[in-house]
Amino acid sequence: MASAVSGPDEVLLDHGSGAKLSHELISLIVDTLGDVYIGEMEDSAMLSIPAGRIAMTTDSFVVDPPFFGNGDIGKISVCGTVNDLAVVGARPLYLTLGLILETGLPIPRLVRVLTSIREVAREAGVQIVCGDTKVVRKGEADQIYINTAGVGVFEREPLRMRDVRAGDRVILSGPIGNHTVHLLSIREGLGFEQRVLSDCAPLNGLLDGLLSTVGAGAVHSVRDVTRGGLAAVLHEYAGSSGLTIRVEQDSLPVQFETVMATDMLGINAIHSANEGCLCLFVDPAAEEEVLAALRSHRYGAEAVTIGEVTQDAEPVVLMRGPDGRDSVVEELEGSELPRLC
Repeated sequence: MASAVSGPDEVLLDHGSGAKLSHELISLIVDTLGDVYIGEMEDSAMLSIPAGRIAMTTDSFVVDPPFFGNGDIGKISVCGTVNDLAVVGARPLYLTLGLILETGLPIPRLVRVLTSIREVAREAGVQIVCGDTKVVRKGEADQIYINTAGVGVFEREPLRMRDVRAGDRVILSGPIGNHTVHLLSIREGLGFEQRVLSDCAPLNGLLDGLLSTVGAGAVHSVRDVTRGGLAAVLHEYAGSSGLTIRVEQDSLPVQFETVMATDMLGINAIHSANEGCLCLFVDPAAEEEVLAALRSHRYGAEAVTIGEVTQDAEPVVLMRGPDGRDSVVEELEGSELPRLC
């Protein structure tokens, strides 16, 4: 695609001036986004919402590194927002796109991000309806930061944390820890990035197919396992429900190379960030049906039950080891690693 920016081959402060170079940058963005951008240059998007109830979410993305083996910050920004809408049971429709660009960012790198946004938005079936661009001085950002907001509509009952109950099976849609290991391997030169890829993916198609297949009430709640990892999600549910969540160590889906990398780094995959993994709380009577539906989709092919919710003495997360003994999974006060996202 020919660049709509004439002259400069990198982002300049004047691209944020609101004058000619700004208009050229906006033209580049609009041309690259193509059919996923609604294309009306009003100060506000005017949207049709075909439902009486909507879901809305917002997120900011500061990924380090912003460009990696099988993705980039653009892909993550769409996936993260779409997934946040999908896990509450909404159908994602619209996204906003705010770009903070550092002076000196090569225009081809910006085009790469915008192309990722376009392709993932197409896959997820969402449209970019409005946006904003700001340019900051060298050293004030890590090449590019992205802010998004998403709007979805409810065509079924929402999925809520409060609906989790004792007896629920805990299911993961796929392996954990791969996104963290992939990014760390690139950043630190560990050599795992070819064998351990980021799991970044839009999961609304997987969830819609699942919820359309299984009976109403089979899936009680869903959360995407992102920053803070699986442990953070389980602690959030234990605290909210007042119930105990017990997971089986041997059942945790962790790729062999990911185990090698996390052992070498002295970290635990259950605390590691992911960008394409769901944690589902499911009625035990529907466990096998849910697993079959997840496994029929490419993003859920490795779905597995990892534990259950129980009515014990206190809200706690327990890990049952191979010897049958339970140990408490502690909630981290900070982070095991420097910032990834």
